Amino acid sequence: MTGRPAPSLPVPEPQLPPADPIQAPGTPEDEWLAWPGLRDLPAADPLGGLPTGAARPPRVLIVAAHPDDEVLGFGGTIACLAAAGVRLRLVSVTAGEASHPRSRARSARDLAAVRSRELHQALGRLGADVQSVSLGVPDGDVARHEPDLTGRLAGLLRDCDLCVAPFSRDLHPDHEATGRAALQAGGAAGVPVWEYPVWAWHWAVPGDVRLPWHRAARIALPPAARARKRDALECFHSQTQPLGDRPEDAPILPPAELAHFRRDFEVVWR
Repeated sequence: MTGRPAPSLPVPEPQLPPADPIQAPGTPEDEWLAWPGLRDLPAADPLGGLPTGAARPPRVLIVAAHPDDEVLGFGGTIACLAAAGVRLRLVSVTAGEASHPRSRARSARDLAAVRSRELHQALGRLGADVQSVSLGVPDGDVARHEPDLTGRLAGLLRDCDLCVAPFSRDLHPDHEATGRAALQAGGAAGVPVWEYPVWAWHWAVPGDVRLPWHRAARIALPPAARARKRDALECFHSQTQPLGDRPEDAPILPPAELAHFRRDFEVVWR
């Protein structure tokens, strides 16, 4: 005897990955550290390409799309450069005011001022006495201001020996526009540009063909520089701690993200 047909079950809708790879689950730091390709990158000496014995100290322009990018991607090297007497000029393209665009927490209204204070404190912990330049480009809208940004960076580069900027294919629109502008400005001024990745450690995977490994280099951080960077990272409470109790107040840089920046080395594309 044939039994009763089984009741039809609802078919679950397919779960599409987030359109923004930065919002998708990221690659754990353990996977990066286990990849031999990361350990085997050629070494880079940030002081090796800078002029020595010149009439003035070498100068490096460090560009960040948001306050904290430079510490995340290059903070240990900043500590090394500062300790070596290199003159540092830091350009904050935006104030980072839109990091929590849907937050209704009171602190979100003051993010520009908060992030400026956090950066100042972090630079102090790096031992970096820098000339700071804030360009005031709207956070999240750097691409629309890219031509003007390129010109302003070219002017700031005229007396510099090296430019360091966000990776121009980091998949964050502000990082990419800032990186492109720095590359264009460096080309116009005849100054080499090194790019530091930030979000690429989240969305990429070891050996990812989307990353230019052929021009990647690894900068070893002495224990003192590594300790300074770890202390500096603790300054960015607005990004590492929740602004409030709601989901939109969640930290941008939870511990799993910060783990990428606690290494004893940094990576640049050059």
